[in-house]
Amino acid sequence: MESLMAYVVGIMFTAAFYMMLRRSIVKLVIGLMILSNAANLLIFVVSGMTRGAPPLIAEGASAPAGMIADPLPQALILTAIVIAFGVLAFAVVLIRRAYEVVGTDDLDQMKDTDT
Repeated sequence: MESLMAYVVGIMFTAAFYMMLRRSIVKLVIGLMILSNAANLLIFVVSGMTRGAPPLIAEGASAPAGMIADPLPQALILTAIVIAFGVLAFAVVLIRRAYEVVGTDDLDQMKDTDT
């Protein structure tokens, strides 16, 4: 399962870089979204995909019994999702304003408006 997920992460990174190299600023933001999701999935896959109980230690025991799930990668991914959503919201507002001012979403035509 880990090897399949490694291929999925690689495909997502490839698609993200391809989208970010396009001339349209909308495709740039879509590539940024895919890139952030690929990074989150990479953290999840690298941390180990084990099914287990929460890391609770029974009373009187020194270690949890059986398999446990590591909560740190889950917390990191949750934080990254929130940050990525904030960046996406800012980028959408910025794109909308740039489109209103310039009248196009082509990055090459936006360079020509510099004075």
